[in-house]
Amino acid sequence: MSRELDLAGRVVELVREIAGPDAEAEASATHTAHSLTRFANSAIHQNVAEDTTGLRLRLHVDGRTAAGSSTVVTDDGLRGLVERTVAAARLCPPDPAWPGLSPSTTPDGTGNYDEATAQATPDERADRVRAFVDAAGGLETAGYCRTVNWAGAFANSAGQSVTGRSAEAAMDGIARAGGVDGVARRNTGRLSDLDGTVLGARAAVKARAGAAPVELAPGRYEVVLEPTAVVDILQNFALFGFNGKAYNERRSFAELGSMQFDPTISLVDDTLGTLGLPYDAEGTPKRRVALVENGVTRTVTHDRRTAAEAGVSSTGHALHGGASWGAVATNLCLLPAGDTGDGSGPSEVSGPIVDSDTAALVAGVERGLLVTDFWYTRVLDPKSLVITGLTRNGVWLIENGEVTTAVQNFRFTQSYPQALAPGAVLALGRHASLLPDSWDASWWSAPALRLASWNFTGGASG
Repeated sequence: MSRELDLAGRVVELVREIAGPDAEAEASATHTAHSLTRFANSAIHQNVAEDTTGLRLRLHVDGRTAAGSSTVVTDDGLRGLVERTVAAARLCPPDPAWPGLSPSTTPDGTGNYDEATAQATPDERADRVRAFVDAAGGLETAGYCRTVNWAGAFANSAGQSVTGRSAEAAMDGIARAGGVDGVARRNTGRLSDLDGTVLGARAAVKARAGAAPVELAPGRYEVVLEPTAVVDILQNFALFGFNGKAYNERRSFAELGSMQFDPTISLVDDTLGTLGLPYDAEGTPKRRVALVENGVTRTVTHDRRTAAEAGVSSTGHALHGGASWGAVATNLCLLPAGDTGDGSGPSEVSGPIVDSDTAALVAGVERGLLVTDFWYTRVLDPKSLVITGLTRNGVWLIENGEVTTAVQNFRFTQSYPQALAPGAVLALGRHASLLPDSWDASWWSAPALRLASWNFTGGASG
């Protein structure tokens, strides 16, 4: 990490040299090593690896703010980055709301890093793919196994200097039987925790159980959402609900101090307890932030700009490009009912109900639906966070506590906060699953969830 810190420090020094001693500058350097093993038609078809060092600079000079980035880390490349960004600042409008730089503060940790995962070989990823394919028992499979590690550093002209590193492993795969897909996913900080056999068997069971789905009438159904579906709720909460920019602009449903959720619901954003670098894009140290405690909305996520507007402190959620998106939680966790804290998971069971947590929730349903996954979700109303989207990768009818038949996919239109409102949450699973995302460096942790009502508005093609 000394190389990354050296690069960030040199950029800050160049800003002083080129723009003058009064210029305020913050620079980050991150080395990312991303390795991916992809498979389709039950065979590996691609192994790729990419090592990139990226530099980002934001500066405030003469009352104006500009940002730039580069992957050229030579002396000329660093100087060119600074010169371009200074020139851009001269052309930008005044920025009277500039919140200043993060002061010198030490993070609580350096990140979650596993050397074996960071140095994982293609053969090690291939072993997990082979196990997934074999466990699918002859079904057609496709997906990926990836390992990523980051080494990062941040420096600013106010004296803040932090470093960190992190590593992750993820697997996401499907098994297909007669045009029906079953899915299994997992994310972890250690490749050794990824069990391709478990994931392949889970995907295959779901695919086989999804044959000959029946069509049900649209309407409101009690649901058991598997963690793969709950993650979509967390993503939309992070982007549109607990986002400090949206909150300041009154586009968020959040009402601080109000009981907006069922008392069983507690939401935290926790990089140090999951994955990621221990500081944000402004160099503010990350910490565990309780957004909802026992149903009561406590706070939203802030960067320095949104925090200054709200008269509070940054929660360490600045993103590069945050002027557009705002401050977004990237490690949002719905705490499970048991919250064992030991990283253990539920035991596997046979059938479309693939684990003991979900089975316990299904057992209490008189008539409802088991939902594996949501996708193609879009916001209809940001203030109430009404979402429309589709189910996929398996929906089943539950009758008298047992799964009876596969059901065709639905379109739904549902307010996500309303679905988790007081009295609407009937039960949570006792273990949370950490799941991968297509976002850059974001992770979601959730248990299975039993809800009193979900509004299905028609078939998936409707």
